[in-house]
Amino acid sequence: MVKQDRAVRTRQTILAAAAKVFEERGYQAATITEILATASVTKGALYFHFQSKDHLAEGVLAEQDQHLVVPTRNCKVQEIVDTVALHAYRLQTDPMVRAGVRLSLDQQATDLDRSGPFLRWADVLGGLLKEARAELLPHVVASETADVLVGSFAGVQAMSQIISGYQDLDQRVSQLLRHILPNVVLSSVLATVDMGPGRGATVYAEAGGLQPTDERRPMAATAS
Repeated sequence: MVKQDRAVRTRQTILAAAAKVFEERGYQAATITEILATASVTKGALYFHFQSKDHLAEGVLAEQDQHLVVPTRNCKVQEIVDTVALHAYRLQTDPMVRAGVRLSLDQQATDLDRSGPFLRWADVLGGLLKEARAELLPHVVASETADVLVGSFAGVQAMSQIISGYQDLDQRVSQLLRHILPNVVLSSVLATVDMGPGRGATVYAEAGGLQPTDERRPMAATAS
């Protein structure tokens, strides 16, 4: 058990170091040597868990999905908003999530399958939209709206990262939702939904994470 716990901690240390390097350097410029130095582990320890830089990147991409679960809401549209807002908050506060997004959008990572996060997010939002069917306008197709939300979020977060290092991401995501959802959601439902900039921090606290007053630690902007 002790060895197993140590192995888990070592793996997380390596992933955290890889996330830091990938976020700062991008996939192509990142090196195993720099990740080793950042993690302060031996080459043998790293290769025990990850066989290559590709596997490290895949590990970071998968790790960003280990998110807190949004509490179930009676209003499913609120649950959709909370899911998006929570992801935005985690981008502002969690280096692993930032690294995963950086890798997902890194056009230099030609050897890496970057489709996973987009497909998983579209699947999550598509499922929630199907559950919210009674709260949506008749013309809405869940899969199409999910794709629009995922693509729009990707663009908004990239803009926020470049302009402010994610410091204004909560405001930009709030604006995004306020522009898209009136074309998707029944007005009587939308009137009850909280899409404010502070929503992500509130949901994070409710789901068992940091309190809304905890200091955010957005990284300096880097090119995607």
